[in-house]
Amino acid sequence: MTRVLVTGASGFIGQHVVQQLQLSGFEVHAVYANTRIETQASVTAHQANLLEPGAVEKLIATVRPEQLLHLAWCAKPGVYWTSAENLLWVQATMRLLEAFQVQGGHHAVLVGSCAEYDWRYGYCREELTPLIPATVYGRCKHATRELADVFSQVHGLPIAWARIFHAYGPFEAPGRLVPAVINALLRGQPALCSHGEQLRDLLHAADIGGALVTLLQHQAQGAFNLGSGQPVCLREVVEYLATQLDALHLLRMGAIAVAADDPPLLVADNQRLVKLGWQARFDLQHGLDDALAWWRGRV
Repeated sequence: MTRVLVTGASGFIGQHVVQQLQLSGFEVHAVYANTRIETQASVTAHQANLLEPGAVEKLIATVRPEQLLHLAWCAKPGVYWTSAENLLWVQATMRLLEAFQVQGGHHAVLVGSCAEYDWRYGYCREELTPLIPATVYGRCKHATRELADVFSQVHGLPIAWARIFHAYGPFEAPGRLVPAVINALLRGQPALCSHGEQLRDLLHAADIGGALVTLLQHQAQGAFNLGSGQPVCLREVVEYLATQLDALHLLRMGAIAVAADDPPLLVADNQRLVKLGWQARFDLQHGLDDALAWWRGRV
C-alpha cells in the first residue's frame, strides 16, 4: 500500500481527492490547517500550517511519504488573485519538495492552474499555448512550476504538474458561480450574473480528484491540463440551474459587468490526461444535478 501525503486535504478539491485515494487503495496521510477533516481507517489526519517555520520538515519526517500530492495554497475567493500570500506558498512548496526528496520520496504531483496560460489564446494545450499569466496568483503558480521543473532535473524526482481549469461540485466555496446562483435561487432571491456568454471548461470536482489519482497511479511527469475539454456557455449553466429550481424569473443576466480582461473562451486540451486512461464520470448535466442536490441539503 503506497503511502501518500495530501496537503490541502480539507479544501474543495482535497476532500474529493482523499475519498478517491481511499477507494484506490492508498495509505492516505491528509494535512489540514484549520478545518479538521473526517477520517476513516485508511486515512491519518495531520494538522499543520505549512507556512510556519519548520512545519514542513517536521511533517515529512513524521509521515515519510512515498508520494506527495500538494494542493495547499491560498484560495479565498476574491482575494487569492492578488494576495501576497501567493509568494509564501512558492517558498513553502519548494521546502516541501526538498524535505520530501531528502526523506526518500519518489514521485510528486503539484497543482497549478489555467491562470498560468496566456488567456488571449482561449484554447490551452500544454506544449503549445504560451505561459504568460496576468495575475499574481498565476505568476506565482507558474514560477513554482519552473522551480519544480529545475528541482526535478537536478534531483531526478519525477513531478507531475496539474493545471486545474474550472471546478464545481460539493464543498465549493459559496461565493463561486455555481453555488452563488444555487444559493440565491434556493432562498428565493435574484441571482445576479454577467451576460453569461463566456465559454468555459467546467469539470466536476470528483472528476478532478480522479484525474489527480490517475497522475499518482501512473507516476506521471510533466504538465497536464485537468478539464473536460468541452466549452460550455455560462448562460446555459445558470439557466439550467434556474430551470431545475423553477426560478428562471430570478435570474438577472447582465447585472454584473464583465471585466475588460475576461476572456470570451477558456478551455483545456485534455488529451495528455485522457491518454493515461482517465475519463470523467460526470457529464455537465449530471454534475450540476449533483452540486444542486448537495447545496439543497445545506440551505
